[in-house]
Amino acid sequence: MTDSRSPDGPQLAGHLLVECLVAQGVTHAFGVPGESYLCVLDGLHRWRDDIRFIVNRQEGGAAFMAEAVGKLTGRPGVCFVTRGPGATNASIGVHTAFQDSTPMVLFVGDVAAVQRDREAFQEVEYTSFFGPSTKGMAKRVERIDDPDRIPEYVARAFATAMNGRPGPVVLVLPEDMLTRMTAARPLARVEPAEAWSDPGSLRRLREMLLAAQRPIAIVGGGGWTPQAAQALQRFAENWKLPVGNAFRFQDTFDNHHPLYAGDVGIGINPRLAARIRESDLVLAIGPRLGEMTTGGYTLLEAPRPKQKLVHIHASAEELHRVYQADLAINATMNAAARSLEVLTAPPELPWQGWAADVHADYEANLVPQKLPGDIDMPAIVATLQKHLPPDAVVTNGAGNFASWVHRFFRHHGLAKGHKTQLAPTVGAMGYGVPAGIAANLVSGRTAFTIAGDGDFLMNGQELATAAQFGGKSIVVVLNNGMYGTIRMHQEREYPQNVHGTDLANPDFVGLARAYGYAGVRITATAQFEPELLAALERTQGTLIEVMLDPEVISTRGTLAAIRENALKAR
Repeated sequence: MTDSRSPDGPQLAGHLLVECLVAQGVTHAFGVPGESYLCVLDGLHRWRDDIRFIVNRQEGGAAFMAEAVGKLTGRPGVCFVTRGPGATNASIGVHTAFQDSTPMVLFVGDVAAVQRDREAFQEVEYTSFFGPSTKGMAKRVERIDDPDRIPEYVARAFATAMNGRPGPVVLVLPEDMLTRMTAARPLARVEPAEAWSDPGSLRRLREMLLAAQRPIAIVGGGGWTPQAAQALQRFAENWKLPVGNAFRFQDTFDNHHPLYAGDVGIGINPRLAARIRESDLVLAIGPRLGEMTTGGYTLLEAPRPKQKLVHIHASAEELHRVYQADLAINATMNAAARSLEVLTAPPELPWQGWAADVHADYEANLVPQKLPGDIDMPAIVATLQKHLPPDAVVTNGAGNFASWVHRFFRHHGLAKGHKTQLAPTVGAMGYGVPAGIAANLVSGRTAFTIAGDGDFLMNGQELATAAQFGGKSIVVVLNNGMYGTIRMHQEREYPQNVHGTDLANPDFVGLARAYGYAGVRITATAQFEPELLAALERTQGTLIEVMLDPEVISTRGTLAAIRENALKAR
C-alpha cells in the first residue's frame, strides 16, 4: 500500500524536512511553535503517527529535552525553535550538548530569505552566534536555502552530530524556503562511523601496562553503548584495573563492581584524588579531560602530567589539545573497548592489592558524615537505591544538591544495558526537570530528578509539558532557601558578607499541583519512604519538597564550619 504521506511527486519543503527526520529514525521532537516554521508544524501533523512533537513552555527546556534524548539514545535529539529569541533561549541546551559531547540537531525557523540582512523582525546571524569551533557552541551551523538540498543537509547534520566527538548541529530554515515545492526524496538513515585503534598503539599500550605499578583508568564522555561498556568491563577484569567514572558519566562503569574507584569530578573523594596523583599510569578512555574531571587541571598537571598518560578519544582534535599524552589513540568508544578487551594480560599483576585498596577507598566514602537537621540525605538516597528500578533514569541540574546522588547513589548503568544518568557536565542549572520528563516520554522508564530550589525554578514550568503529554517523573526539590553552591563559595571567600544568594520561594507543592503533578512536602526523613512509594504507584508525576536545613550545604560540611575556617584563615 502506498503511504499517502510520502508522495511520488513534489511536496512542500517543510513536509520533506519532516519526512527526512522520519528516515533518520526520529520518534520525538521538542520545541516551541513559531510562525517561521508553520510549514514544518504542518508536516509534523502529517507524520504525527511517526514523530511526536512535544510542545514545551520555554525553548531552554525544549533544548534540554532534546539533549537528554541524545544522551539517552546515542542518536541526535531534535529541537525546533523560531528566530532569534527562540534560538538564544535554546542556546543553553546547545552549549550543554557541545561540552557534554551529546548528539543533537537544533532547527531554527528564520526570517524569509528576501528579508535577510536587513535586521528583520527577530533576525540573528546564527553562524556568528553559535560559532562552530573548538570554543563555540555547535559543531556545524548551516542555512538551507535550496529545498532540493534538504535531504543532504539533514543527513549531514545527523552524521556530524554522531561522528567523532558527538555534538550539536544547528540548521537554519528560512521561512519562504519551507513553503516552496520540491521533488527531492529523503536519504537513507545515517549510522555513526567507527574509528579503530591501530595495532601498533595497542601493542604500545600493553607494554605500558606491563611496566606500570599503580595504573588507574578514568572513563566517560560521549559515544558509549551498552556493548562498549561491557567490553570495557571485560578489559578491566582481565587486567585487574581500578576504574573511575569521569564527572557526571557515573553510569559508564558499574558502581557495584569490585574494581570501581568512584566518580572523578566535583566533590571527589579525597582518597581517590590522592590515588590518581600517585598513580604511574592513567588511562583516559573517552573523557576530554576537562576542568571538572581533572580537579581544575591539578589531578593531572597541564600540559605534561607527572603520570604516564594514555588518552583514547573519538576526536583527533581532542588529543593533545590540553594534555600531551604519552600515547594518544583516536578511536570511538565501541571500537576502543572491543580492541582493549582482547589485550592479553599476564596471570599475575603487581597492582592487584592497589586495585583492592582503591575500591576500599570508594566503599569507605559511602559512610556519611554526621550533619545537622531533621533530614538525613544519605538515608534518603539509600531509600532511592532500595526502591527505584535498576533501569531508572536519574537526572539532575547544577548545584550542591546534586552531590548527594553523585556520592551515594550507585549506578549499574550501561554495562547492564541502560544509560541511567543524565546530568550536565557543563554545569547548567535547570537541566534535571526537562531531562527526566524527556527520558520518561522517550523510553517509558522510571525517571527520578533531584533538584535544588533555585535549580527547579529555572525550568519547573516543564511539569506542565509532562502533564499535557502523559509524561511522569518523580522530582525531589531540596528547599534550603538559597543558591547553595554560590553561598558556599561566598562564605569561603567573603565570610559573613551574604548578598545576592537568598531566595524567597513559592509554594512548591501548590505549584506542582497547578501544573498537574501531585505535590507533597516532608520535614523529616521517615516521611520520605512512604511518599516515594506512593509516587512510584501514581500514574501522574510527583514533586516531593524536602525542607533541608540551610546549614547542610554539602555532603561533607556545614556553612558554619566553612565560615569559621575562612575567618580563621584571615
